[in-house]
Amino acid sequence: MEIQQFYYDNKIVKNFIYATIIWGIVGMSVGLLLALLFLFPTIGEGISWLSFGRLRPLHTNAVIFAFVGNAIFAGVYYSLQRLLKARMASDFLSKVNFWGWQIIIIGAAITLPLGYSTSKEYAELEWPFDIAIAVIWVAFGVNMIWTILNRRQRHLYVAIWFYLATFVTVAVLHIFNSLALPVTALKSYSVYAGVQDALVQWWYGHNAVAFFLTTPFLGLMYYFIPKAANRPIYSYRLSIVHFWSLIFIYIWAGPHHLLYTALPEWAQNLGVAFSIMLLMPSWGGMINGLLTLRGAWDKVRTDPVLKFMVVAITGYGMATFEGPLLSLKSVNSIAHYTDWIIAHVHVGALAWNGFLTFGMIYWLVPRLFKTKLYSLGLANAHFWIGTLGIVMYSLPMYVAGFVQASMWKQFNPDGNLVYPNFLETVSEIMPLYWMRAIGGSLFIVGMFFLAYNIVATIIKSKNKVTDELAEAPALQRVSNKRTKGEGWHTVLERKPIKLTIYATIAILIGGIVQIVPTLMIDSNIPTITEVKPYTPLELEGRDIYIREGCVGCHSQMIRPFRSEVERYGEYSKAGEFVYDHPFLWGSKRTGPDLQREGTDKLKKADSWHFKHMYDPRGIEDKSIMPAYPWLIHDELDTSSTQAKMRAMVSLGVPYSEQEIADALQYMDEQAIGIVKNLREDPDLLASFEGAKQAAADNGEEFIEVKNREIIALIAYLQRLGTDIKVKDSQEETIEK
Repeated sequence: MEIQQFYYDNKIVKNFIYATIIWGIVGMSVGLLLALLFLFPTIGEGISWLSFGRLRPLHTNAVIFAFVGNAIFAGVYYSLQRLLKARMASDFLSKVNFWGWQIIIIGAAITLPLGYSTSKEYAELEWPFDIAIAVIWVAFGVNMIWTILNRRQRHLYVAIWFYLATFVTVAVLHIFNSLALPVTALKSYSVYAGVQDALVQWWYGHNAVAFFLTTPFLGLMYYFIPKAANRPIYSYRLSIVHFWSLIFIYIWAGPHHLLYTALPEWAQNLGVAFSIMLLMPSWGGMINGLLTLRGAWDKVRTDPVLKFMVVAITGYGMATFEGPLLSLKSVNSIAHYTDWIIAHVHVGALAWNGFLTFGMIYWLVPRLFKTKLYSLGLANAHFWIGTLGIVMYSLPMYVAGFVQASMWKQFNPDGNLVYPNFLETVSEIMPLYWMRAIGGSLFIVGMFFLAYNIVATIIKSKNKVTDELAEAPALQRVSNKRTKGEGWHTVLERKPIKLTIYATIAILIGGIVQIVPTLMIDSNIPTITEVKPYTPLELEGRDIYIREGCVGCHSQMIRPFRSEVERYGEYSKAGEFVYDHPFLWGSKRTGPDLQREGTDKLKKADSWHFKHMYDPRGIEDKSIMPAYPWLIHDELDTSSTQAKMRAMVSLGVPYSEQEIADALQYMDEQAIGIVKNLREDPDLLASFEGAKQAAADNGEEFIEVKNREIIALIAYLQRLGTDIKVKDSQEETIEK
């Protein structure tokens, strides 16, 4: 038997570990800043790129794709080579993967605070970055599959199944959700509209959690838990059931994010059914991980690596129990749009992804640098302070969620809302936001403990990471046919192409059944003849709304509950959103719903919106909304307005050629009407005249009020909800 010598590539693993630590600190620090903005909304006031709406997508993208993404690559590159007994097939592709991913992250860190955003949750990056992500992801997948084909180990271990499923599914999700029509270098519109866009987005959004934050980490769990505990996985048979049931069921569950919305009822119910089923494979994986540690609990008490991993698996179990629970309509009616969801997401992110990553880093670095960890005591301190941070972050947010839901839904005996002012809810939970900020601070302190410990370990070792010599017999080319007494899955484990094809089929079935009917069958989205396209000025205002990240705090989806209809007006209909590219239903209400903002029930004067955007606390002293003074001062860029309208025509919005040709004239006429309304306010009139005189005295150019960004935003806000006649009767509402 020929014994071959080769070298594992450890340098690529080291690079991804460094990136994981650096981006972890950056992403979590931005998260802490966001938490502090709830408490001190005037931090960075007047600086557009420090506003909450622009920083929120930076935080989510930095934590998910920079911190967790680099951790995935570090773990996969280390474990894959050893499971296959082969060096990565291409050092060049490994480097392309690393540097390409970091360049994308840096690009995101620049463009998102500047307001270049699609507004789609976990997919906010604009179209050039979407293409770059696809290219780098394919490079990673090609390198992985090429290495599998060059392997010296016949059977593919369970971790590799999860890696393959991750690669295929993330590629499918990313490509279909990112389909957009470019208008400029950093502006595009989703090819889907309204309800269709919402379904595709949450098919992606839910399964980004499933196949980026879960399946690759399950693969890492199946490799690193047995390694750290020095014990075999508890049940290989359970791992088979876990894998196939998980990837098949997960892909169906996305619609549970859209319960009680304008999504067709059949799609909502399908999402609920599969979400409940998801509990079984998820807990099967958790049990398999925890029981692997049977007989090793004495080691768990002393080894910080195993401590992190035990809490990580426990966090996974909690999050995957809560997910199906939240998909129950009765529970969802309480939790959705509240801070309960924030707590749920962070239990998964901080405990499952964060702690498994920390455990993996503490295990890997001493082996890569051929030394012992600098301080076990510091690692244990990191574990305890991190655990306390998770508890202090999540528990207050659960309480806040219940408080929000309770206050939103309470009625007096006379049938009126007990808390008609949305701000009353915000004021009530401010102490809980303080606790959340303290919990987040503790978690970040733990992250600094890790960084110091790892740097000290590297300095202490005085060794450089080198390629690791290994040897293994060459893979013998024998028949892959099933032999007597051999299980079908054992055969499949030595056929990577067939396994990948079967996994692809498993994940495509759910997507096809849910999405194709919604996209193809017009009757799923009934037409409302009164709904018209946005005017050019309103379209520009909507783009400003997207740029500023307003959807991060405000929803545009009124559910058919008595409390919501009483507070906001008629519940939302699917046909209202047919011209919305992208949809803006939101997922969190830090502020009130805006779907009917322009209707008589909620309508405010143009001057109110002007003053509110300039100084929210001048309108409501307890408001935590950031100020947007740049909207008042900056000139509206209309250079691409007509190009935007032509793009909308390509997407099915019925603008005529004449409307496009006269767009700037229409904008001017509508803007003059808004300015006329503003001038009826004596304070604003004096302000406008004073600013004009000051500009003349200083020899500066004065931007006419009608040409400023705030006018377009006011036009959009005053349009919301005005397309359909609001009913006086609430007969169609339901009490929850």
